[in-house]
This record gives sequence, structure tokens and C-alpha cells, in this order.
Amino acid sequence: MQELKRDQIVHLKIFLHLRLINPETKTLNVANQRVHIFVKGKVQGVFFRQTTKTVAEKKNVTGWVRNLKDGRVEAILEGQDVDVSEVVEWSHGGPTNAIVEDVQIITEKYKGEFSKFDILY
Repeated sequence: MQELKRDQIVHLKIFLHLRLINPETKTLNVANQRVHIFVKGKVQGVFFRQTTKTVAEKKNVTGWVRNLKDGRVEAILEGQDVDVSEVVEWSHGGPTNAIVEDVQIITEKYKGEFSKFDILY
């Protein structure tokens, strides 16, 4: 299972790099983005929400995170592309005791509706 996680992270890093670097100018595309993620696995009862908040705040990402009744964690993340991408990358592994099986990522239109990052209950 650990090998699969490492492979997934490598593929995600390549995807994010290709998305964030302008191939014509070789410069970093800095734009705002919004993603809606659903994280599946052993992600409740392992401080996933609190750690997501900590990681998001360090990256100046706003939005929210909450537990779902079906055992998943849901979050909306807004901020600069590179910062949001780093939080999404982190979510593929999560905190120490989490076992992430899948992360569904939905890109949405940036709204700029949040001033901070919250944990919803």
C-alpha cells in the first residue's frame, strides 16, 4: 500500500508541475483556483480536518473542511494555484494515522468567498 501512495504522489506532482508551468514562457502560472475534494479511506478520527486546516493556513488557502456521514472528508479550497495544489497533494497522504484510498478532485470556478479556513461540524 505504501508503494501505491508514493506512485500516486509522483504522478500528482508531475500533473501539477505540467499544469502550473506555462510551456511557452517556462514561467509559473499564478492564478487563483478553487477545488472541491472528497477524501476516502480511514480519514475520520485521525485529525484529518484539523491537520487540513493547519496545512491550508500555512499555504494561505481559504475554505472549509468537514466529515461526511459516509466516512469521507469533504473540503473546498481556494487560493493561488500552487498553494491549493500543495494542499491537494498533501491530502493524498493526510496526517500520520490516515489511510487515504482515493481523492476525488473537482475544479470549480474561483469565487473568492472565504476570508479564512474553517472546520465545519
